[in-house]
Amino acid sequence: MSRDDQPLDRRQFFRRGLKELLKPIARSLEPVEKAIQEFEKVGQKAGITPGTSTRSVSLPVWLRPPGALPEKDFLKTCSRCGECVNVCPAEAIRIDSSGDEANGAPYINPNLMACVVCDSLACMKSCPTGALVPIPLFQIRMGTAVWQEHLCVRSVNQSCQTCVDICPLGTAAIESNANQIIVKPLTCIGCGLCQQHCPTNPKAITVIPVAARQQ
Repeated sequence: MSRDDQPLDRRQFFRRGLKELLKPIARSLEPVEKAIQEFEKVGQKAGITPGTSTRSVSLPVWLRPPGALPEKDFLKTCSRCGECVNVCPAEAIRIDSSGDEANGAPYINPNLMACVVCDSLACMKSCPTGALVPIPLFQIRMGTAVWQEHLCVRSVNQSCQTCVDICPLGTAAIESNANQIIVKPLTCIGCGLCQQHCPTNPKAITVIPVAARQQ
């Protein structure tokens, strides 16, 4: 009997079995790890110390309306009045009066309806407490989009650049290159339109809320 034909001992058997079981988990964590690496690069450019790394984030985090204060300050300052919900022309901003969802504060679920970054930026201007601060379009930082290549139809040579076409900032925030989608984390505002309109399920591009870097 050759060496290759010999039966595996018990240790080898379980080691190989465990390796196979962990493969799906490892694949699912790859996009998160890539996102963390991108945020760390952004943080280094902005002078953020390693102690504020996204590796210490306590999930879940929520995508807040444009102009929102840092998460802790936002939750303290927001009165939950719902005025931003009322003025949003896209009906993208939601609030759970029971307080069970998103700590009862306004949030956006881009899978249902993303922020369209309306011309008037109405939510910021209508906030009576200062939880949403009026800022110019290019200064909005709701989050950062992350492209997951293995979920994208481009990885199987299908043509799609919906995420690029729908972006309100265009190539200033996202562009295509051969079979790659390149998100520019320093200029992406995190509105979620790319995520909403992405045709794949699960989504090949998703927004990680800025709150993930604030905790």
